[in-house]
Amino acid sequence: MTLVTRSRTRAVQTLTLDSPDNRNALSAALVHELADALTDAGEDTDVRAILLTHTGNTFSAGADLKDPPPPEALVALLRQIVELPKPIVARVTGHVRAGGLGLLAACDIAAAATGATFAFTEVRIGVAPAVISLPLLPRTDPRALARYYLTGERFDAAAATTTGLLTTHGDDVDATLAPLLDGLRRAAPDALAETKRLLTARVLEAFDRDAADLTALSARLFSSPQAREGMTAFLERRDPAWVV
Repeated sequence: MTLVTRSRTRAVQTLTLDSPDNRNALSAALVHELADALTDAGEDTDVRAILLTHTGNTFSAGADLKDPPPPEALVALLRQIVELPKPIVARVTGHVRAGGLGLLAACDIAAAATGATFAFTEVRIGVAPAVISLPLLPRTDPRALARYYLTGERFDAAAATTTGLLTTHGDDVDATLAPLLDGLRRAAPDALAETKRLLTARVLEAFDRDAADLTALSARLFSSPQAREGMTAFLERRDPAWVV
């Protein structure tokens, strides 16, 4: 089964997360397939930019609790998005949760429909948004991020734009993206690559400095008793034992 489909229009390669049965959760298989698709697009000289989007009503529900990728694999995928010498644009028409927000933060431009919703749900299942912090912390407002990290509450596209998680939002996300994609098509490929390098330098510094520690933190938390209770409660559709 193909989990990431590919198409191309005027030098923009579209990669579509296509696992709607589990709300495009980041399984080991999907992470591997997306990494392969990004590698191919990055090596293709006919590709000017990459559009990352989704089927169904959810961009990504975060880590697949039944088949989670190793933390190292998720770190590698996020770094690949940041390092790829071509702009990557996220297109969101549905909901984004937990690890899916790491994908958005790693992209160079992110746009969503007005009705999209977002949430860092990690604390509600007994873990923390560890490895996804690598692209998130350098690119978002720290005070706003603290609220959503600590409470796990949902927020809308307007708040996501204010926070810096999104570049822009609109009722028609394709109309919102049209001038941005047109601008990328008009830009010289080498100039795009060097400009992206300037913009991502501080993000990559965070990867170099913190990736090992945050990977270890993620592995430790996911194996903890609270995480086992939180994930069991999530799958059983009940509150975990710590809720008061």
